[in-house]
Amino acid sequence: VQLQASGGGLVQAGGSVRLSCATSGRTFSSIAMGWFRQAPGKEREFVAAIRWDNGATYYADSVKGRFTVSRDNAKNTVYLQTDSLKPEDTAVYYCGTSSRGYELAYRGSYDYWGQGTQVTVSS
Repeated sequence: VQLQASGGGLVQAGGSVRLSCATSGRTFSSIAMGWFRQAPGKEREFVAAIRWDNGATYYADSVKGRFTVSRDNAKNTVYLQTDSLKPEDTAVYYCGTSSRGYELAYRGSYDYWGQGTQVTVSS
């Protein structure tokens, strides 16, 4: 399974960025996709997740109401729309695929990860 994350960049506070995560390879075992982020000197933390089958979504409290995760099953691609960005959202954003489909806020629930894409929010 290969995951390719893209869409990061430099944005001012209050702005928006749309991240994409395209999957390829043996994707039939994937039940859900998740987004995590890691800021310098900090642990990788959960941001959002979505199930492929019913589209159920899950969010970290810190991004609820500002970020939206969505999927395009035909393209095997997941998106993360980030709005009202804050400087504290600055991080490398990673997408992962889970064959477990539950406990999606935990890194251990994911089998494969993309390479990450940098989002920098200036104040």
